Amino acid sequence: MRIPYLAVCMAFVTGTTAFAQVVPPDASDAFLKGRPYSPYADRAYPERVFFGDTHVHTGLSADAGGGGTRLMPRDAYRFARGEQVTSNTGQPVKLHRPFDFYMITDHSDAMGAITDIISGAPNILADEQGREFHNAFNTGGEEALRAMQQLIASFAQGTVSPALNYQPGNPAFATVWGDIIGAAEEFNDPGVFTTFIAFEWTSLVQGNNLHRNVILRDGPDIARQILPYTTTPPVGSPNPQDLYAWLQNFEDTTGGDALAIAHNGNLSNGWVFSLVDDFAEGKPPLDRAYAVARAKWEPLYEWSQIKGDGEAHPLLSTEDEFADYETWDFGNLDASVTKTPEMLPGEYARSGLLRGLALQAELGVNPYKFGASAATDTHTGLSAVAEDNFFGKHTAYEPNAERASHVGKSFSDGDVAYYGWGYSAAGLTAVWARENTRTSIFDAMERREAYGTTGPRMTVRFFGGDYSEDAIARRDLARIGYGGGVPMGGDLTVAEGEAPDFLVYSLRDPVGANLDRIQIIKGWIDADTGEAQEKVYDVAWGGDRSPGENGKLPTVGSTVDLSIPSWTNTIGASELGAVWTDPDFDPSELAFYYARVIEIPTPRWTAYDAVKFGVEMPEGTPMVTQERAYTSPIWYTPNN
Repeated sequence: MRIPYLAVCMAFVTGTTAFAQVVPPDASDAFLKGRPYSPYADRAYPERVFFGDTHVHTGLSADAGGGGTRLMPRDAYRFARGEQVTSNTGQPVKLHRPFDFYMITDHSDAMGAITDIISGAPNILADEQGREFHNAFNTGGEEALRAMQQLIASFAQGTVSPALNYQPGNPAFATVWGDIIGAAEEFNDPGVFTTFIAFEWTSLVQGNNLHRNVILRDGPDIARQILPYTTTPPVGSPNPQDLYAWLQNFEDTTGGDALAIAHNGNLSNGWVFSLVDDFAEGKPPLDRAYAVARAKWEPLYEWSQIKGDGEAHPLLSTEDEFADYETWDFGNLDASVTKTPEMLPGEYARSGLLRGLALQAELGVNPYKFGASAATDTHTGLSAVAEDNFFGKHTAYEPNAERASHVGKSFSDGDVAYYGWGYSAAGLTAVWARENTRTSIFDAMERREAYGTTGPRMTVRFFGGDYSEDAIARRDLARIGYGGGVPMGGDLTVAEGEAPDFLVYSLRDPVGANLDRIQIIKGWIDADTGEAQEKVYDVAWGGDRSPGENGKLPTVGSTVDLSIPSWTNTIGASELGAVWTDPDFDPSELAFYYARVIEIPTPRWTAYDAVKFGVEMPEGTPMVTQERAYTSPIWYTPNN
């Protein structure tokens, strides 16, 4: 008989490593519960979690190469697997730990053009806009940065010259794609360092960010059968539904497998999780066909990256004291339209998940049933996510004394949209996979058994199902988790009349900060009112704390010393876990649950810059951060 375990659960601290086990979808409960005495014999699940970056640009992307990035795919791969390289500004740089997997996602539109623009190819110099960009990009510095932003704006507003926007059919386009494939294959080392063939489809309608990274599961034999899809008619389209049709055709004609990951809804001005078809005349409500296609092709969403964190917004989640984290809400990508509060629900992961439930109730299919990933979106070829090793978004923001106070972008009236200090040193995607190979990692992403972090490599497990109170005291959490329910990314079923249990566990990054707390975020559609609701539950925490009369857990405190800068792990916990039962469960209500793991305070990259360069940061610059991880949700759908 299951023993319900309500509200606060058990936190524990040990020096051991958590068991990390992933069961293939076809493994049976009978097998799990019929284990031999040796816990290591006949395992049908792996023991490791893999970390990688799913969103990287090199000098082959026009907005990277134009801004001064000269590192190319092979340079990026060398850096990602742990080698020291020289940055675009001549600085030695190296990762503390290599990545397990890596995806270079250079833009498909204008693929092959930037090298011709910089070198001054005859066809480029024959074009007035081409000559202007050639001169600006070769001048370098601030002029190159602003020219790069002008190029983005021109592309966003549809005024970029066709001479600069290379498309399939242009020989340079195919040549560069072939080289991207070749570099990925050259550095792919199954079991050690896995690379993926990928590209970014850069839909940017009047400055509203609708970008998707397209990831291919297969190798060069499949990838060479196609050219990347673009957003420029008549060959391409900015409409995501046309991208879905291209993906379907890709799989049908090549036998390959692909998925797409959207990012930066916070720069879409409400379009990423829209309730209407923004591309159809009159903007009608989304239909079932759209819901089916989006759910199929977009199993993950990028929750955090350099251009802001996208989990939640403080105006939408007013009771969540951790919602205002690395918030970017000035406007759309090119700062052509300022943000209004009405746009926010269509921009953030949590509100997108809630909208998905509402659409499921209406259409029978949830188009926004996505898991969690995170990435850098670096445009320097350097995925340096550690706060003390941050190499910026663009070449102009590689380490220098002025980068925090630099005006990142301005509105047309001259008002500042954001400063350089607004960039975030994020993030990473973690997957629970059987092995470090393209097939295994891709399949983990496709089934949403993934989570995103803002940089640290904490281990996180999250299961939903039927668990007893003492489950968290065991070390074989994966066997218990899969045997009693489903992992992150899964669909929950419960016995009639019983509330679901959730088994959650996290081990801190071995070289990082202790953990402050684990929270479970629930979203649901109220059965009586039809309104979307959300609630944050603290389920495990470090230190001798208890919730106050208001139900809120006191802060963990801070050990940050900004004069060094550094911190100590004398607060928080190295390891936290809980079994938690939803005390507000209503079996008639659609719901989702995901875990959020929050570290104790640590110095932000701006604090390291202040000490390194001996500069004073602009007023209002955040100097301390609380890094975090977001798991993919677990969904509950009523049986009736």
